[in-house]
Amino acid sequence: QVQVTESGGGLAETGTSLTLSCVSSGRAFSNNGVGWFRQAPGKEREFVAGINWNGGDKQYSDSVKGRFTISRDRYQHTVSLQMDNLKPEDTAVYYCAVALRAFSSSTESAYRYWGQGTQVTVSS
Repeated sequence: QVQVTESGGGLAETGTSLTLSCVSSGRAFSNNGVGWFRQAPGKEREFVAGINWNGGDKQYSDSVKGRFTISRDRYQHTVSLQMDNLKPEDTAVYYCAVALRAFSSSTESAYRYWGQGTQVTVSS
């Protein structure tokens, strides 16, 4: 079983930054795509960003493009989500997920292993 653990969430003010980290172990994490999703209160979970197995291909949702940056360190088994210029609408529980294949996807069904999530709250 692959364990996925997120960290780095917390309380931030509008316009500031936070960096989320996702760590895991095993081949599934190193060789597959990884995605970040988020779920705000009362809303469905949505795709935020994704990265392929070697970091060469990245995807972003329109709502975070230009503000969030996803990166990975395969040797440290870590995927990071740098979140800049945070807005109150970024408030959500953020989840990291490991894809079934080498590439990321905006579709939840493409992911097999999920973390428990980390809360991000942005005050106005």
